[in-house]
Amino acid sequence: MGGAMHQGADGLNEYRVGSGFDSHRLVAGRPLLLGGVPIEHDRGLLGHSDGDCVIHAVCDALLGAASAGDMGVHFPSSDERWKDMKSLVFLDEVRRIVSTRGYAIENVDVTAIAQAPRLAPHLSAMRESLSKALAIEAERVSVKAKSADGLGAIGREEGVAAMATALLRRTRRERL
Repeated sequence: MGGAMHQGADGLNEYRVGSGFDSHRLVAGRPLLLGGVPIEHDRGLLGHSDGDCVIHAVCDALLGAASAGDMGVHFPSSDERWKDMKSLVFLDEVRRIVSTRGYAIENVDVTAIAQAPRLAPHLSAMRESLSKALAIEAERVSVKAKSADGLGAIGREEGVAAMATALLRRTRRERL
């Protein structure tokens, strides 16, 4: 069989990869949440919801892998229902969408990008938070941090960004 995907007799050995990206501006007067973890900082992320760009990137990676659109499709900022919503609520709903489409989450890999605050001390807590929210073992979640080395808006401490990759495995055919 050609290509990278190999399918068994049951048709279920299908794997799908998705990627996600999100960024938000840091502003005074908001708490900083990344990966569902409160982080002590003088500013938080501006957004219609709580602005947790780590979770938003993971949501988009999962939705992309499942060919289910993106966060804007499911949680539009024009909908007041999502105003100030905790991003963990979005992640729970995305996990449900992925499962309903017949996929299991194999692993998630996230890189958070910030000049400040320093994220290394919070990576373990973010990993635990994400694994709990995704209902998968912590060893199937990777969370890393990078600085921008002083370059661009992130380097000037104006915002935080995150990128994520997710791998899904088909567990059953989607019910139509």
